Amino acid sequence: MRPGIAACFLFLVMATTPVYAGEVREVELTDGSVLTGEVLSLANGIYTIKSDSLGTIKLEESKVRAIRSKSVDSGGSQKSPAADTRGLQEKMMSDKEIMSMIQSLQNDPDFQKILEDPETMKAVQAGDVAALMANPQFMKLLNNSTVKEIEKKVK
Repeated sequence: MRPGIAACFLFLVMATTPVYAGEVREVELTDGSVLTGEVLSLANGIYTIKSDSLGTIKLEESKVRAIRSKSVDSGGSQKSPAADTRGLQEKMMSDKEIMSMIQSLQNDPDFQKILEDPETMKAVQAGDVAALMANPQFMKLLNNSTVKEIEKKVK
């Protein structure tokens, strides 16, 4: 995949991945303990979680067994953010129409501008949802008609 297409694809996965920040979650660790807090981000394999009792803590993704939320998959089991992202990637890559739409975004001036911004691309590559949601340019792109159409097709 060419770099521009790859960056657009990565951006769209981030834009359409469910956001875990903002809601209190139960985080079950591999040792069996359970933390309650707001999942702020997952970047470079590290969860940042804000807990009322423990403050802001960082946990390796490998130490997290599950994050409980209100949504479950059709089998009734909890889905992880990584599983959600992989599913979205597979769905997008297997749909020729979606891939064509992603490729068309390479020529969009707003996308080109954000793809050239090193801080935004660093946040996209790190999966730093909090930084992206605080970026007005990124938020503007979520309202792009092509992005909205891709989002409809993915859902």
